[in-house]
Amino acid sequence: MADPSSYRPSPGQIPDSPGVYKFRDEHRRVIYVGKAKNLRQRVANYFQDLAGLHPRTRSMVTTAASVEWTVVSTEVEALQLEYTWIKEFDPRFNVKYRDDKSYPYLAVTLNEEFPRVQVMRGAKKKGVRYFGPYGHAWAIRETVDLMLRVFPVRTCSAGVFKNAARTGRPCLLGYIDKCSAPCVGRVTPEEHRELAEDFCDFMAGRTGTYIRRLEKDMTQAAEEMEYERAARLRDDAGALKRAMEKSAVVLADATDADLIAVAEDELEAALQIFHVRGGRVRGQRGWVTDKVEAVDTAGLVEHALQQLYGEERGDAVPKEVLVPALPEDTEAVSQWLAERRGSQVSLRIPQRGDKKDLMATVQRNAQQALGLHKTKRASDLTTRSRALEEIAEALGLDTAPLRIECYDISHLQGDDVVASMVVFEDGLARKSEYRRFQIKGFEGQDDVRSMHEVIGRRFKRYLQEKERTGEWEQAPSVTDPAAPAATGPAGPAATGPVPAPALPAASPADEIDPREDDGRPKRFAYPPQLVVVDGGQPQVAAAQRALDELGIDDIAVCGLAKRLEEVWLPDDDDPVVLPRSSEGLYLLQRVRDEAHRFAITYQRAKRAKRIRSSPLDDVAGLGETRKQALIKHFGSVKKLRQATIEEICEVPGIGRRTAESVAAALASAAPAAPAVNTATGEIMEEDDGGTS
Repeated sequence: MADPSSYRPSPGQIPDSPGVYKFRDEHRRVIYVGKAKNLRQRVANYFQDLAGLHPRTRSMVTTAASVEWTVVSTEVEALQLEYTWIKEFDPRFNVKYRDDKSYPYLAVTLNEEFPRVQVMRGAKKKGVRYFGPYGHAWAIRETVDLMLRVFPVRTCSAGVFKNAARTGRPCLLGYIDKCSAPCVGRVTPEEHRELAEDFCDFMAGRTGTYIRRLEKDMTQAAEEMEYERAARLRDDAGALKRAMEKSAVVLADATDADLIAVAEDELEAALQIFHVRGGRVRGQRGWVTDKVEAVDTAGLVEHALQQLYGEERGDAVPKEVLVPALPEDTEAVSQWLAERRGSQVSLRIPQRGDKKDLMATVQRNAQQALGLHKTKRASDLTTRSRALEEIAEALGLDTAPLRIECYDISHLQGDDVVASMVVFEDGLARKSEYRRFQIKGFEGQDDVRSMHEVIGRRFKRYLQEKERTGEWEQAPSVTDPAAPAATGPAGPAATGPVPAPALPAASPADEIDPREDDGRPKRFAYPPQLVVVDGGQPQVAAAQRALDELGIDDIAVCGLAKRLEEVWLPDDDDPVVLPRSSEGLYLLQRVRDEAHRFAITYQRAKRAKRIRSSPLDDVAGLGETRKQALIKHFGSVKKLRQATIEEICEVPGIGRRTAESVAAALASAAPAAPAVNTATGEIMEEDDGGTS
């Protein structure tokens, strides 16, 4: 812990003008960024008696090792520079609202020659018009489907668009008049862009003009007795009204405003934002943050405004921003917002009427969001911690197993034997660490041998990585009377001196990919504290034997048997029985079930791939087109197998040499077992060479 007096600048060094300051730690990392009207007064506040500082401020100044500052001309420049530095350095002691990039937006790509309407997530792109955010992507698609009747803007991907332009045929939406089909030249680029801009105007809240225009055209068409056109215009107006009804009117004066509410306690704060356009709620989102710095409601609001509008320009910044508390320097923040919008922005607290009522609704949403977040977080943390502690106690572990790996074997009557490895860290699934294995050491069905092979291959990779980094060295020898001889999965136990295990030679499939040598953790570099196998005593013994053969003695092993949900340990004749209400048992069941799901998914994929194979695949020079021609001509592989070489030569594109190769391949391949309808027991005839 650093002493702030060791890096405190003298008062004469610090200017009394506006600016932004940075605290850095001993490694020169920026840990806090702040702004000030008067740098001298603000920075000096951090170097008072530690007892008088807020605990979070005290933690920051004792972590820091230096402070530096940058002078700017105005407070608005200080606000912008503070936002830029927080975004660039990501300081650990600054409040940062958790990113809401998972929220979907309705986007119109005005930066393309033919603008496209689509659902977008992630960082906003230049030249794209965004509307929302929406709670669900399906809500966007419903709205778009209604509006395409009136504004038939392109919605297809670049690949579909190019393919339609190449073939001269539009997609289905082009045929049903929900796309103007610019891909085939039905409209010019200028006409299509005008449609896209009208779409944006309607979404921005300027709805009355279009509905009045449609109703006027409908009346005129009826007077001219063009009843079909009048009916179509009536339906178009109805579609737009239904799209509008999806967001209720909340402000009668067609206001464009963002309402921000904050719910907070000593440790955390939840933020809710309602985006109102044309008097209707067009989007809603929420953030939660840890209060890592000493900050009040006004400070939370200022941070929220920076994150909301730091990358926005033009109409994305509304005319009004309604907040529960005004930032410390309201005038500077208002001016900064006005510069980003290009016109005046009203930043205020609603005092009466509809806006105050709506702010109360937003505040209730923020309170509920904070309560839900705390309930979920407390439940998750408490439950997971208790589960890991119960597992450690039941298995006699020194510490809670923060990383658990579970293995399962899957096959179908001895075919397509595979294994899975799933990883849970701190009680949560770590799917990026999941791995799949094919059993290569033998043919047939033997779950015990399969488990031995998989555990051996996984931890052989782990030892190879340790050896490569110099963390593992072979001992000259060990003496372990109880250690089994390395004679295979079913070998007898041996006594006497046992040589230290040498790493087996890596098979081509188990070699370390040199492309991984880039400083990132390798795929099998992290050892678990606990290995769980799906099975009982035999599978547990096989897993333990594989670890013993590799000389690994610091990883615990257990098995979970499905029959009675018993936990088996190596060398124990009786299982460990956890209470049915145990959180530890529930976590082990989740890990086991996830390993089973992952294994059976892989096994089914391999089986499906094998079933889809055909004897024709082995015929050299026979491509997909000629294979399909053969199947189409004869009707099935079964009938093709019965054909003579002369009959095969009758197929267009099949010469005699190819026909002989086909006949030889089919003759050497044993016919597949007949398929059985599992519902009726009926034996089904082979009818498709692609699936037999």
